[in-house]
Amino acid sequence: MNGEQKHRVTADNRAPRSAVVVNPTKVTDLDEFRRIVDGALDAAGWPAPTWYETTAEDPGRGQTEEAVRAGAEVVLACGGDGTVMACVTALAGTDVALAVLPQGTGNLLAANLGLSNELAAGLEIAVERGMRRLDVGVVGDQCFAVMAGMGFDAQMLDSTSETTKRRIGWPAYLVGAAKHLRDRPMRVSIRIDDGPPMRRRARSVLIANVGRLQGGVRLLTDAEPDDGWLDVAVLTPRTLGQWAAMAWAVLRRRGSVPRMEVFRGRRVAITSNRAQPRQLDGDLIEPGRSLTAEIRPEALWLCVPRPEQHPDLSVDADAAAERGERLVEEARRE
Repeated sequence: MNGEQKHRVTADNRAPRSAVVVNPTKVTDLDEFRRIVDGALDAAGWPAPTWYETTAEDPGRGQTEEAVRAGAEVVLACGGDGTVMACVTALAGTDVALAVLPQGTGNLLAANLGLSNELAAGLEIAVERGMRRLDVGVVGDQCFAVMAGMGFDAQMLDSTSETTKRRIGWPAYLVGAAKHLRDRPMRVSIRIDDGPPMRRRARSVLIANVGRLQGGVRLLTDAEPDDGWLDVAVLTPRTLGQWAAMAWAVLRRRGSVPRMEVFRGRRVAITSNRAQPRQLDGDLIEPGRSLTAEIRPEALWLCVPRPEQHPDLSVDADAAAERGERLVEEARRE
């Protein structure tokens, strides 16, 4: 994106045109959901949004691109990780802002915004127009806003059932993780920028733009979404004790984390000795022997809680949720 371009959604633009890209399978009552969103945006003084539903064939990229062509200035993504990632891919490099209305379980970008499945908070953050331009990572023709990964993290996602996620939420991923704690490591070569290849026996390699995992756990404390760098975490635990020590250190965040190396670069190439499960922003992609990601600086306008430039994207999310409840109640009364 041209550095001199300005995003069209500003505090002075009180009535931006908007579009809602929704995964209908993630919403219990789509008609009621639509009534609440339309009512909340109307209460905020916005024109009625245009609605687009995702399909099994297109999880949201085509719909978002159509919304941009139709003149949308804000796209509200309603769904799980796949829906949000499709919207990120379509909006990267445009002047159109993304707002997240999480409706799936364990949405990674929503977790980094301090949201769970809180529709009220997501709507309030959108209408308050706290705006921040974020970097995105690029893997092939797809973009991710939070992190990509190969190995254990993708195995965990693959082993977590949708039924369990619907029943207990993000802790369902712990059930999936437990199934693979004793799996053998992968032999990987990791090359960062023009540096020499590094060889490791790793359980997982994560390439992160933002450092927070499911449940709000912050894995990479120095990862910032607009610093022009990708942060790389190489996880090498081999025993249950090493897994436990690493998890405890991540939760406590005091000093270094055992069995985890952290690097930084603008281009990261991972090659494994065998095909591995892979994921982008919590959404599984085809297994493969390699994963290459590059940073695309300041490519995405994202609606965030205020203050916009705080290092933690989730700052003020709880207060926004309280304000949003009033907005939703007003919408319900309409």
